[in-house]
Amino acid sequence: MDKAQLPCELISWNRFASLARRLAFRIRDAGFQPDLVIAIARGGYAPARVLADYLGVMNMASIKVEHYRAPRQAVQTVIRHGLPERIEGRRVLIVDDVSDTGDTWEVAIPHVRERLPAAEVRTAVLLHKAACPMQPDFCARKVVKWRWIIYPWAAVEDLGAFLRAAEAPVPDAEAFDRLLRQRHGLRVPRQTLQDVLDLAAR
Repeated sequence: MDKAQLPCELISWNRFASLARRLAFRIRDAGFQPDLVIAIARGGYAPARVLADYLGVMNMASIKVEHYRAPRQAVQTVIRHGLPERIEGRRVLIVDDVSDTGDTWEVAIPHVRERLPAAEVRTAVLLHKAACPMQPDFCARKVVKWRWIIYPWAAVEDLGAFLRAAEAPVPDAEAFDRLLRQRHGLRVPRQTLQDVLDLAAR
């Protein structure tokens, strides 16, 4: 694979369900029973909800962390939408889909601890990239060789970005399939390819 290409892994809905189940049982087997689950938006929504189901947690909240680059400055990571005013939890589980650079945790954990100073705070992700400097308390699987992770709830968004970045027009699903295999090592279901093409043509 050419160095300029971006290696990717597409997670199916079935694979997501398997990862979420594994993560839930690891949390349970560790003896940690949260009474509040906090999803990091947007990637943490789906795994947080499934973990809450497995762990029997009714109390949920979310925070939104955004990354942006100001002119002539490094990437900034900020809390765009914080925890609601009326929230409580003695044992808190913060959930995201993947740990990559660690920037999200650097702002999310202090925000939660400031809002809930007496709480026991743990972190969980479906996939933890080995290069990430922050080690979550729980993960379903470690990703040793770095690659971009595409979850099923973001497939149209991510594949659409690859389509827009193509140097030449992509006329059909076959051409799109070739592009994704060659540049990203991706094998994507034909219906998903067609959906991305149809939505881009609107």
